[in-house]
Amino acid sequence: MSNRDGLSLFLAIAAVVCLGWAGHAPAASIDEPVLLVAQRELQSPIYSSTVLLVKPLANGAHIGFIVNKPTTVRLAELFPEHEPSRKVAAPLFLGGPADLNTVFALVERHDGARGDSLQITPDLFLAAEAKAVDHIIEAEADHARFFIGLEVWRPGELDDEIHKGLWFVDRPDAKLVLDKKTDGLWEALVQRFEARAKTI
Repeated sequence: MSNRDGLSLFLAIAAVVCLGWAGHAPAASIDEPVLLVAQRELQSPIYSSTVLLVKPLANGAHIGFIVNKPTTVRLAELFPEHEPSRKVAAPLFLGGPADLNTVFALVERHDGARGDSLQITPDLFLAAEAKAVDHIIEAEADHARFFIGLEVWRPGELDDEIHKGLWFVDRPDAKLVLDKKTDGLWEALVQRFEARAKTI
């Protein structure tokens, strides 16, 4: 039903980010998957009040998805001839500004992902290859979130942003990431971090 090519996409991302930027040690460790929560000072049309799930790549770059920005678009609008897509009521989420022509699926449980899938956490897998995404739409939609676009940081870029105090960093939680209700999520997480800071 689509011509998305996840393998080519990840190879292209790797080619873009492997341009020689040198990273350095961040204020918080981001060499494992993390949850980023925008600090109040981060003022941006895209990133203000956002929560992102982030995965490090082998070369020091990172990819991620905004998990609390639902759009008004549904899979049925993108794939009107695909019956399983018409049954998915949840909207697509804006994952980020890169590759907006690509639909990604983040699915809970390993058996939900097939083919060219990327493990994000022990219980979250990312699918970008067309057949894998289609399978999730058809069989695992209740345990998945679908995105258009993603975020890409070149080596060192996310480290710099954390040093500048743009993000709180936490461990990812699959239940939180896939929660169908995202209203108020950012504010609740920010308040939790601010409360922690007062006790230090």
